[in-house]
Amino acid sequence: MFTIPKLPLEDWINTGVDRLSHYTSFFDALSNFIATIANAFQAIFDFLPVWLFITLLLITTYYVRRTQKKWGLLIFELLGLLFIWNMGYWRDMTQTLTLVLTSCLLVYVLGIPLGVWMAKNKTVKLLVQPILDFMQTMPAFVYLIPAVAFFGIGTVPGVIASVIFAMPPTVRMTELGINNVPEELIEAADSYGSTSWQKLFKLQLPLAKNTIMSGMTQSLMLALSMVVIASMIGTLGLGTKVYFAVGRNNAGAGFTAGLAIVILAIILDRLSQSLRTPK
Repeated sequence: MFTIPKLPLEDWINTGVDRLSHYTSFFDALSNFIATIANAFQAIFDFLPVWLFITLLLITTYYVRRTQKKWGLLIFELLGLLFIWNMGYWRDMTQTLTLVLTSCLLVYVLGIPLGVWMAKNKTVKLLVQPILDFMQTMPAFVYLIPAVAFFGIGTVPGVIASVIFAMPPTVRMTELGINNVPEELIEAADSYGSTSWQKLFKLQLPLAKNTIMSGMTQSLMLALSMVVIASMIGTLGLGTKVYFAVGRNNAGAGFTAGLAIVILAIILDRLSQSLRTPK
């Protein structure tokens, strides 16, 4: 019977990972950079007393939602954060928040310019589009393997895996928002002699803000969804509590930690949505 030889894709990938792992100076520098950002976030959260953290968050929420005149989120934040504190998960929550904020900061810094570049250059879009499809459809667990190989265990590989998993929505929605700016407005800007940079920062980005914010919110939620998965490689936080609860078959602890993640997710989602420009 005629058989086709097996393609040695697995060996090729392992060989590539082994070769890349020799560039320790680059990965150490990248690891130190990410760790510095994460440690800065965590240091701020550790410095703030719980009552002050909650107060600042409530003030921030009131400010960004002042035009909506709704008190539901403020009450939810107060009760939800007090619940997390009462359950003894406060530092786990701040460690989770550190992972999410660090990941999202990198996603936004890299993803928004890449989305703009895709909107401006069809060749870049042609090259980046399949990579985004790959990043978004590959099971999140797979990202943990090279992350551990290059960065060891802890927060940094968790951030790397979260960035890869969460970046596509920001890139796609940025590209979509830029491309959806009416052509008539572009032509009007051209007729007034606007440069490419002026059109981008004074016309396209402001008009695309809501679409870009939608992508940023999606990336935020995807980064948060990586919390439990990242706990498998030593990333601390609420995900670790869920992971340990599964290993011990402790439904109560798992549900309680999971509820704390849900509370944090709702707060972050509502806050990010409030930053959009009302229509």
